[in-house]
Amino acid sequence: MSNKTPIEWTEQTWNPTTGCNKVSPGCVHCYAEAMAKRLKAMGAKGYENGFSLTLQSHRLEEPLQRRQPTVYFVNSMSDLFHEDIPDAYIDKIFITIKRARQHTFQILTKRAERMASYFAERVVPDNAWMGVTVEDCEYGLPRIDYLRKIEARVRFLSMEPLLEDVGPFDLTGIHWVIVGGESGAQARPMKPEWVSNIQHQCQQQQAAFFFKQWGGWGADGVKRAKKLNGRLLAGRTWDGTPKLAVG
Repeated sequence: MSNKTPIEWTEQTWNPTTGCNKVSPGCVHCYAEAMAKRLKAMGAKGYENGFSLTLQSHRLEEPLQRRQPTVYFVNSMSDLFHEDIPDAYIDKIFITIKRARQHTFQILTKRAERMASYFAERVVPDNAWMGVTVEDCEYGLPRIDYLRKIEARVRFLSMEPLLEDVGPFDLTGIHWVIVGGESGAQARPMKPEWVSNIQHQCQQQQAAFFFKQWGGWGADGVKRAKKLNGRLLAGRTWDGTPKLAVG
């Protein structure tokens, strides 16, 4: 079944596939891989294969069972545009999304080129928000141009874990930007000036800004528990939400 989630920018997770493999520096300390291994050890249904890519076809229609309008993060434990997921299976996922008109579905990928190719001949449902991960300049920033090619009601960036200063970048056609630091025992630090740079550019280019967390390192450069570092940036929380329009 779908699960409630502590992720601040969504309400539920829906995982019609599980498992993935690493494609860029943002994947190095993958939280989903660690969680999948724990779930396998616990004997949790659906995680018999650990973090190996698995199509969970029995979950395809889960959102249809929920009437209350809900924001779903799709494939928090995988990547919908993984190269080994057939187009026909992705089609089935989007059939469910279209049928579940009462819900909003947030789809995030590091495989932006395949996502753009998939939608070159398909229409994004109005209730699907399309996003890419942007963790650095080399791997992350190029994904934005692929995302811009897609006609979606909302296009968003997840800049988590933010691994370096990405400098000036173009937010044309991007509605929402989420920023967060890495958590976990091996977390890499995120510097306050990197975050402020992005926040200022969002303000200048009229993209909504959401600051998710500092992660395992505080704004003061001290490593401590994620909860103790909190979510404050410049003394306040930033919970911006996207404007619902095609840009």
